[in-house]
Amino acid sequence: MNSGSFLNMASIGDFDPLNAAVPATKVEMTVSCRNLLDRDTFSKSDPSKRVQNVSSLVLFWQFGRTEVIDNTLNPDFVRKFILDYFFEERQNLRFDLYDVDSKSSNLSKHDFLGQSFCTLGEVVGSLGSRLEKPLGGIPGKKCGTIIVKAEELGNCRESVMMQFCGNKLDKKDFFGKSDPFLVFYRSNEDGTFTICHKTEVVKNTLNPVWQAFKIPVRALCNGDYDRTIKVEVYDWDRDGSHDFIGEFSTSYRELSRGQSQFNVYEVTLLSFLVDVEPTSLHYMNPYQLNAYAMALKAVGEIIQDYDSDKMFPALGFGAKLPPDGRVSHEFALNGNPQNPYCNCIDGVLEAYYQSLKSVHLYGPTNFSPVINHVARYAASVKDGSQYFVLLIITDGVISDMAQTKESIVNAASLPMSIIIVGVGPAEFDAMIELDGDEVRISSRGRYAERDIVQFVPFRDYIDRTGNHILSMARLAKDVLAEIPDQFLSYMRTRGIKPSPAPPPYTPPGHPLQTQI
Repeated sequence: MNSGSFLNMASIGDFDPLNAAVPATKVEMTVSCRNLLDRDTFSKSDPSKRVQNVSSLVLFWQFGRTEVIDNTLNPDFVRKFILDYFFEERQNLRFDLYDVDSKSSNLSKHDFLGQSFCTLGEVVGSLGSRLEKPLGGIPGKKCGTIIVKAEELGNCRESVMMQFCGNKLDKKDFFGKSDPFLVFYRSNEDGTFTICHKTEVVKNTLNPVWQAFKIPVRALCNGDYDRTIKVEVYDWDRDGSHDFIGEFSTSYRELSRGQSQFNVYEVTLLSFLVDVEPTSLHYMNPYQLNAYAMALKAVGEIIQDYDSDKMFPALGFGAKLPPDGRVSHEFALNGNPQNPYCNCIDGVLEAYYQSLKSVHLYGPTNFSPVINHVARYAASVKDGSQYFVLLIITDGVISDMAQTKESIVNAASLPMSIIIVGVGPAEFDAMIELDGDEVRISSRGRYAERDIVQFVPFRDYIDRTGNHILSMARLAKDVLAEIPDQFLSYMRTRGIKPSPAPPPYTPPGHPLQTQI
């Protein structure tokens, strides 16, 4: 019997595309500019910034863009950049600034305002992790300065949904009511403030109700519930010279108490709702196996007893591979496509852990390539001498359902079975359909010759008392329950009979003894 493991890599996660290795820490980068070059004749420039990473081959690719801020030469950009920071590596950054004059995403259509180069280490190593550098790139012109701040992110995975309203705000417009908006800042360790959110402008009212907004807690206070949060209230003006109405200070802990009245400037918190962001199912906890590893170990340790050489081809699907970032749905976990075999299930686990350090999880999630991969091997050995078992561990998301159903129908005539273990909280309707216990799977009017798929949801086997040994034993038992019948059904339909049993072993020079 031959067994192979395929792990769905395109699971919930926030793996950062800037670097491939395991990061030392994540930092959040904030960008501001001062005294920019004015390229507009009748109004101030509308700057947008592009942050790029430089690889060791000096190849640039765009990492992200800020929002566009209208009519200012001194922008404080709200949009942040989350980067993996490696102390031991040189991480080059390039900042390009443009005056955006249209909706075109092509930067060549906009006026270039300047650029600056630095390393992430320079930013982190500067006093207060704040680096200020001149912008250049336009001969004979002073392009202003760029200010880059970096702050290490806490391991806080909560987000909060908040909504505010105003009541009888100060009237700032001479001919009409105000157009108010809020600006949120988090305090820094050096006493300065970093902008973290702007609300929309509510036109012509002194009693605005701003839309509810969601913000990561680490962006609001970096997980420090007592850190000062400053909120400023402005009256919007078209020319960018917004009128200051007032401000108040609070904290995450204060906000979390729910509705309360900020009496000084008449701004009221209407709602406060905390939401915990999902952690990647591939997250490597140093103290326990993740769901993928637990399922692989539970099923693999049983099935490996029926494999003669204990060598398993292990592949992943749903990831971008180094060095060029191509997307693959059947890549070797051990990094060797010519020889993807791993020694025992422990070897598969080791290859899985190593692959998480080198690939970027990426959708879509296609099952058919891995099924076809195993089917090609099974199709070459139809004499009953080998039987293939494909173990797929997945979060249940599937992007190629039609192709997968066709692959299973085709594979049903081959000496192979498919085990699917679903991990995570998703609905597994698609996986239940592939199982075919209730309705035999079909594709384009053609039904599978036999049932070859067994699906189980991993969450049904989590022992609430913490006894994972017993729960994993139950998982393995149910997962493997259908394999013997599937194996025998293939052999019977092909008229393949068991090979004669070999004669009992008799040590040389010893007569056969029979116990009476």
